[in-house]
Amino acid sequence: MANHKSSIKRIRQTEARRLRNRYYEKSARTAVRRLRRMTNKAEAEAALVKVSAMLDKLASKKTISKNKASNLKSKLAKHINKLAA
Repeated sequence: MANHKSSIKRIRQTEARRLRNRYYEKSARTAVRRLRRMTNKAEAEAALVKVSAMLDKLASKKTISKNKASNLKSKLAKHINKLAA
């Protein structure tokens, strides 16, 4: 167990961040799954804007890598373009 005050605080901060990152990453994965299940193109396009913003925010905070965010956004855009209008 850590003995220094600063290391004890660091452990608390790390745990709080880990839980927060886990929550936001899980929310993003759920949003991506929900978007992939959509069949209405108009609804899917509206949802893509929100999901893209969510992925960009996760990438900017380094919860996920920026390449993963880009790949997911690209795949989702392709999926939406294949939907019938």
